[in-house]
Formats: sequence, structure tokens, C-alpha cells
Amino acid sequence: MSDPKSPVAVKLKTSRFKVLGEGSSAFISVVTVLVLFLGWFTITSLGLIKPLFLPSPQAVFGQFYEYVTGAANDKPLWEHFAMSMFRVFAAFLLACVTAIPIGIAMGMNRVARGIFDPPIEFYRPLPPLAYLPLVIIWFGIGELPKVLLIFLSCFAPLALAARFGMKSATQEQMNALYSMGANYRQVVRHVILPAALPEILVGMRIAIGFGWTTLVAAEMVAASTGLGQMVLNASNFLRTDIVIMGIIVIGVVAYLFDLLMRFVEKKLVPWKGKM
Repeated sequence: MSDPKSPVAVKLKTSRFKVLGEGSSAFISVVTVLVLFLGWFTITSLGLIKPLFLPSPQAVFGQFYEYVTGAANDKPLWEHFAMSMFRVFAAFLLACVTAIPIGIAMGMNRVARGIFDPPIEFYRPLPPLAYLPLVIIWFGIGELPKVLLIFLSCFAPLALAARFGMKSATQEQMNALYSMGANYRQVVRHVILPAALPEILVGMRIAIGFGWTTLVAAEMVAASTGLGQMVLNASNFLRTDIVIMGIIVIGVVAYLFDLLMRFVEKKLVPWKGKM
């Protein structure tokens, strides 16, 4: 019999654990979603909860069909969806362009850290609704305050992820490159930035999640289209079926983008979790 503590046995156990863990996790997730929908269908079919508080899945799907086909007494779903996508991703891309370089500078330079750390740490814990009135006073009720509000919610997690990612490279890695004749710029490019990339990608996933959660608050500012506006408008008329439909659409889109970010993460940093 082979030694269970031998390197080969340990490697086989580890690979078996990874395969079983990944496969069973996806299966359990699918089963969980099906159980939740089954429970929702059962509760509403038995009339245990009034439709005002929890409409049936059939009613929610019916509203989704009406919005998709344009039969609803509102703008079609694609208009709400397109406007919300524009606001969220315009703010997210702007946050990536500004927050990542600032976070990298904070991780490398004490002057940059001293300048940017106080304002970021001050506003980071504040909920967007707290400074929404100030944004409206300063920038009006056009598209700018909506995008700006989402931008601010994305900026802080991205900057902090980039800052702390710059500390991921070990001193041994940097010394190894220095011993081969590399200069400081080459060390930053070939060691520090690649080591920070996993943290930056995680920060991007977190930031886009904050962006979607801020969407409803951003579209409170005199918006006529948008998924958040659609949900808010439906809540004023106690249309719970439309509210739940909008929440599901926002959640599904956010989840799909998170899956895309996971795929990008696997492609760009395949070494993550394997060292």
C-alpha cells in the first residue's frame, strides 16, 4: 500500500477535492435556486401571503413579458435597461480610469497616500443617500449627478484594492529581479503590478456591485427611464409584481457581469490561488 502522506497521495487528494468542490458547488447553487422558486410558487399558490406583499411567479413573469413586448403601460424594458447600463458602466469605467492609478500611487508613494487617504476614508462609509442631496444641489438633476453618484460608490473600493494590491509582491521577488540587473521601473512593471492585479480585479468586482446597488438611489434624481426608476415608480402604485420583476432583472444582470469578471480573472491571473 502507498503511503497516504506521500507527495503523490497528497496531490491526488488535493486534485480530487478541487474537482468535487467545484462541481458540487455549481450543482448545489442550481438546486438552491430551484428550491427557492418552488417555495415561492407553493406559498403564493396556497395563498399564505397576499399578492400585495408577494405576487406569484406567474404574475411577475407576466409583467416581464409585457415589458419585453412593449405591452406595458410604460416604456419598454429595453429602454430602462439601456439607460441603466449606460449610467452604471459609464461610472464604472470612469472609476477604473481614475481610481486604479490613484490607488497604485497611494501604494507606492507616501505623499499620494497622505493626499488621497483622508477624503477616501471619510466618504467611503457614507451611504450614497447621505450625500445625494448635496450632489443634486451642486450638479442639478441631469445625467451628471446620476453618473457621479454611481462613480463615487465605485471609486473607493477600486482605489483601496489597488493600494493594498501594491503590497502583494514579496521582497524576495523584488530582490530577485534587482539581482538580475533590473531597475525600479522594471520591478514595478514586471513584479509589483502583476502581483497587484488579482487584488485590482477583486476590487473591480466589488465596485461594480456597489454601482448596481447605488443605481436605484441615483435614478431617484428626476429620472424618466432606468431600471431603478421603474422599480421606484411601481412602488408608488403598490405594483409589487413590477418591483420584484425589476429587482430580479437588476440582480441577474449584476450576477452575469460578476461571472464575466470571474472569467476575465481566470484568464488574466491564472496563477491566483495556486501558489
